[in-house]
Amino acid sequence: MTVQRDDLASSTDDAALEVWIDQDLCTGDGICAQYAPEVFELDIDGLAYVKSADDELLQDKGATTPVPLPLLAEVVDSAKECPGDCIHVRRVSDRVEVYGPDAE
Repeated sequence: MTVQRDDLASSTDDAALEVWIDQDLCTGDGICAQYAPEVFELDIDGLAYVKSADDELLQDKGATTPVPLPLLAEVVDSAKECPGDCIHVRRVSDRVEVYGPDAE
């Protein structure tokens, strides 16, 4: 399934979500890439990274990508199931983490 990245988690900027991975904590299990291969990918170094709207691997530390609405459940499940607790989903508007190890 190919998903357009402009189909974000909400139609309003206040509720739009983004996701990033802390590679320092990544265990390389690949659960995220299994749940949402359109958003996550394992690189040759064995670590997971988020992907851009153009399917490009974003390897800069703290790189984020929008969470597409059709994949929200898969991205959230990835954050919940990640053995390294390294997947962070946050609101774009205020950068508050809503899913992941630092979520309130």
